[in-house]
Amino acid sequence: MSYKTNTDNLYPEGTLITAKADPGLKLKIMRYYQRIYYCAVVDAPERKQFAYFERELIPPTL
Repeated sequence: MSYKTNTDNLYPEGTLITAKADPGLKLKIMRYYQRIYYCAVVDAPERKQFAYFERELIPPTL
């Protein structure tokens, strides 16, 4: 079985974003794989990464 990275993501890797579940927590998108965004906490990159679907994220403000 072959796995590949999707290219239909709305947010590119490296985007700073927040999640609806905890809008005060700043996240950085590290990876997008099979429609799931894997995000690291900006102030604590050594912590375990969080996984979110696109609908669970708050769009970044420019």
